[in-house]
Amino acid sequence: MTVVVCVFSEVLVSGAAQTINSTSCPAWSFEHVLEKLKVSDECSELLADKWNDTETAAILDNLRRLTDVLQKQQKKECKAVMPGDCPFPVIPSKGGLVCVSVKTNVYCKPMCNEGQDFSFLRRSRVYEECSATTNKWTTQYVGGNKLAVCNKADIQVSGAPSAYFPKDQDCLKTKSDKALEKVVIETFEKELRDNNIQGQFAHSCLICG
Repeated sequence: MTVVVCVFSEVLVSGAAQTINSTSCPAWSFEHVLEKLKVSDECSELLADKWNDTETAAILDNLRRLTDVLQKQQKKECKAVMPGDCPFPVIPSKGGLVCVSVKTNVYCKPMCNEGQDFSFLRRSRVYEECSATTNKWTTQYVGGNKLAVCNKADIQVSGAPSAYFPKDQDCLKTKSDKALEKVVIETFEKELRDNNIQGQFAHSCLICG
């Protein structure tokens, strides 16, 4: 338990009442934080066996707060893609969105992880669109900014073949590798060209749920 407490007390900030500023936050590098969070599956199971329900809940609570912070950062980096007042789209929790802006329009392609499939048939509906003139998304859902939902499924048949991340390479795994992320973005850009979307690609991003 001592090892776990050390790792999470260093990486995660506990106590909502604590005041955080640039001087009180440690100047950790990405490599330092990543190394602290790296725990093998075997070690994780051995450590978790030693925790009671309260300790497990405390760890999950801290991880949730860290996840929320990182999700906000992802959205911030992708915000440049959105033209005008287009609302930020809801990201499929079991997949992601690859988005590209062209002139005053943004196109987002929903993608599902392995073992997930779309709620609605969208094989010929590769992407959704929002323009600076309408500030509304085209979507199969009634209004709003939900573009797609990925649900647990044994087979993937509702979307185009390119709308699924490969086995053992979910959205986050893809996002963490620049070469893999580039392939996903370039594949989408080609699909846009094939659909006669003209103009220079200004911004692009991949964001995961």
